[in-house]
Amino acid sequence: MPGGRMRRVNEALREVLSAHIAADLKDPRIGFVTVTAVDTSPDLRHARVYVSVLGSPAERDAALEGLRSSAGFLQGRLGEGLRLKRTPTLEFRYDESIDRGMRIAELLDEGEER
Repeated sequence: MPGGRMRRVNEALREVLSAHIAADLKDPRIGFVTVTAVDTSPDLRHARVYVSVLGSPAERDAALEGLRSSAGFLQGRLGEGLRLKRTPTLEFRYDESIDRGMRIAELLDEGEER
């Protein structure tokens, strides 16, 4: 499959998941969650969903648990919203790149103050 198609599939999955997480999930563990990226396997069987979570590490862990328990519901919404040969199983992961970026910004700020 050409890279462009997979990029479009990943972006479509990200958009649909973002909308349904924001609008449909009533789990109190899931607070402010942003879907930052989706990485789908070429055979469309699996999708890694990267999320950032506003809050403490405990709130982040709770949100990931809530997302994992909602995976079946979200897969159903994907199946309805997108016409794919297969609806991938979802694996939620915390996107640490946001934390790394914020830490780098802090270090740069400290360097400028000296």
